[in-house]
Amino acid sequence: MKSGSNLEKVLTAGQFAVTGECGPPRSAHADEVRHKAQHLKGMVDSVNVTDNQTSVVRMSSLAGSLILRQEGLEPNMQMVCRDRNRIAMQSDVMGAYALGVRNLLCLSGDHQKFGDHPEAKNVFDLDSIQLIQTVRQLRDERKLLSGQEMPEGHEPRMFIGAAVNPFADPFAFRVHRLAKKIAAGVDFVQTQCIYNMPKFREYMKQAVDMGLHEKCFILAGITPMKSLGMARYMSKFVPGMDVPDDIINRVKAADKKDQAKVGIEMAVEQIQEMKEIPGVAGVHIMAIEWEERVPEIVKAAGLLPRPQV
Repeated sequence: MKSGSNLEKVLTAGQFAVTGECGPPRSAHADEVRHKAQHLKGMVDSVNVTDNQTSVVRMSSLAGSLILRQEGLEPNMQMVCRDRNRIAMQSDVMGAYALGVRNLLCLSGDHQKFGDHPEAKNVFDLDSIQLIQTVRQLRDERKLLSGQEMPEGHEPRMFIGAAVNPFADPFAFRVHRLAKKIAAGVDFVQTQCIYNMPKFREYMKQAVDMGLHEKCFILAGITPMKSLGMARYMSKFVPGMDVPDDIINRVKAADKKDQAKVGIEMAVEQIQEMKEIPGVAGVHIMAIEWEERVPEIVKAAGLLPRPQV
């Protein structure tokens, strides 16, 4: 075991993993995190805690991770390169580990111009691949980027995660981008929301042909459509998203009151299909501000009970 986290144990045991997501509030209201946690408890193996997602100021990922731990859930703490230099990131990795966090997602972060402080100065001292390398070096070599060694037995032994987008252009480069993250030291990856299943199958075929599924665990991203408006928005305005017309038309064909139900049905169908795709080690369910529907999705997809390892 690299970290001994529950997520690592589930994946290493060959079980089909399920991760969830929890976005901290735009306030210091801890009970909002606790409320979301109740919908996810027993439903997933670990929970991503986002780090100022969409460049909007929110409660810190570390604080959200600690609240989830108090509620009996295992956090996957996200860390973006946008807001910290290498000194702060290494410090936060060590601090998070000292406080019980064992899974870390290394991300670039959305550009600040898309958020509520567009005039803020970004940092990007390291990119996501360099951050992966940094965390791996802290864990496996007990060394800071400066070369300073940590005492043996006191290094942050994180299970290192990252994000991948199978659909961004150029498509032919996507699997090679995954290979770069694996070479940097990533242990698991979670994909962008998937709607174009044929294209994702081609991506996974390329990954399997290169043997990448044997070097890291690949979790497929699932986001249920709440409405026709959401489907159209994701198709037109979310960079790197591929939403086929048949998905939009299926939601459109339903009465407005039934569109959410159709979205959940499609998510369950996707999960069932993901189970059969070679190389897919699990799913990452991103029910954006819709955590109360996660139990319904997980149950309908036959993902319960979650394994105890």
